[in-house]
Amino acid sequence: MKFKAQQIADILEGEVVGNPDEEVSALSKIEEGKKGSLTFLSNPKYTSFLYSTNASVAIVNKSFTPEKEVSITLIKVADAYRAFSKLLEFYNEAKNNKSGREQPNFIAESAQIGENEYIGAFAYIGENVKIGKNVKIYPNSYIGDNTLIGDNTVIFAGVKIYADTHIGENCKIHSGAIIGADGFGFAPTKDGDYQSIPQIGNVIIEDNVDIGATSTIDRATLGSTIIRKGVKLDNQIQIAHNVEVGKNTVIASQTGVSGSTKIGENCMIGGQVGIGGHLKIGNNVKVLGQTGITKNIKDSEVIYGTPAFKSSSFNRSYVHFKNLPTIVSKINQLEKELKTQRRKNE
Repeated sequence: MKFKAQQIADILEGEVVGNPDEEVSALSKIEEGKKGSLTFLSNPKYTSFLYSTNASVAIVNKSFTPEKEVSITLIKVADAYRAFSKLLEFYNEAKNNKSGREQPNFIAESAQIGENEYIGAFAYIGENVKIGKNVKIYPNSYIGDNTLIGDNTVIFAGVKIYADTHIGENCKIHSGAIIGADGFGFAPTKDGDYQSIPQIGNVIIEDNVDIGATSTIDRATLGSTIIRKGVKLDNQIQIAHNVEVGKNTVIASQTGVSGSTKIGENCMIGGQVGIGGHLKIGNNVKVLGQTGITKNIKDSEVIYGTPAFKSSSFNRSYVHFKNLPTIVSKINQLEKELKTQRRKNE
């Protein structure tokens, strides 16, 4: 896709300085710019690259004044960083603006699909599925019976959505994610083996949720596993049965949340965090990477360590952790001196 500088300026409500007909078809870093690419300058330390870059068009702040002549066409905007982010979003939407139904696919007769849909090749859409407007379902995806999908949601290639799942509007579910598999429910028997407990609940994903590639969200044993509005899950995350994640919470990759735990709103959870089952984590909690949580956490706490405790306490303790060999050596020396002193006093 090619765009002229003036077209881009119109999208960003900016002003062209240079050739309004300059065409670009790619995006680039300013230090790696090539002919026909668009870049941006927001950090002053990269200003020198503006005079040497081979990019054709650059987005800059309105306040920017070149110190010497530039050959590149400029688009001046109120905030270059935000404008470039907006343009990335626009470019991504244009790139992924697929529509229609590729063949082969399977769509059950009872399924209802809204207008302006995209159904990729080898997609499977089961009985009584209801899909909203402007939904995109990429190739090799599976949508189980009785699933609901809201308007403007994107299901990327290879996603598997089990029956009875509810997905809201404006969601993105990335490749390889599995939504609604059975929760890990087994009861020990007298013979020493395990009896599977049927998982008859479902998964509810509210509006504006992003779910990263190869993440898994298990269906509830009874009731629902719930991902609230605005939640952002990174790649390779495990959400167990009957978990609830509060709105606008973000969770980084390789984190696992055990069954029936409730996570509050606006939390930030780092990578490789392990969270035990049947716990309650408050609102606005920050959990640092590789933390292991085994007890309830109050609102607004910042925690770290395994088992987890307040990060401020951890940082104070860490000073002593590093010095443990020296401290032990000093204690041993003091014990020797005390024994020697006692012998002298006897």
